[in-house]
Amino acid sequence: MTESELERPSKTAVKKEMQALQNLGEQLVKLSNNELAKIPVHDEHLSEAIATARRLTSREGLRRQLQYIGKLMRGIDLSEIEAGLARRDEGQRELARAFHNLEALRDEIADGGLPAIDGVVEQFPDADRQRLRTLVLQIAKDAKANKPPAAKRKLFQYLKELQEHQAKD
Repeated sequence: MTESELERPSKTAVKKEMQALQNLGEQLVKLSNNELAKIPVHDEHLSEAIATARRLTSREGLRRQLQYIGKLMRGIDLSEIEAGLARRDEGQRELARAFHNLEALRDEIADGGLPAIDGVVEQFPDADRQRLRTLVLQIAKDAKANKPPAAKRKLFQYLKELQEHQAKD
């Protein structure tokens, strides 16, 4: 074997790299307009290729366009694009965590009844104690009557409003 053959990557490694670039391109294509605007795509040809792929309806045409996007990405520094996608993913994970925390708080209030309201008022000083009390009593009433949990949904929405208001301050 010559020295150049030893330095050259294998066909499998090249294919894996191309597939990874196509997958990255597919992630960019699937983003909404607002999300894509936050990702720094500085290459004009790549931006045009992504825009074209977003307009395609043919499955085969999209596959070929994604291959083309992968080919364009070979010659570009992808660190900014990958960092932008990572920030987006972290933001989504943070939103999911906040959502689950609110659900847990809602369930804690629904199960704890009126004594649990103090914990909410402690966490959210701007909370309307009377509104919370009304919602907790309505949840208990709905549970006894075997009704759908409409009051639980209202409580969740109110907690979400409180959290958003607190985040603004």
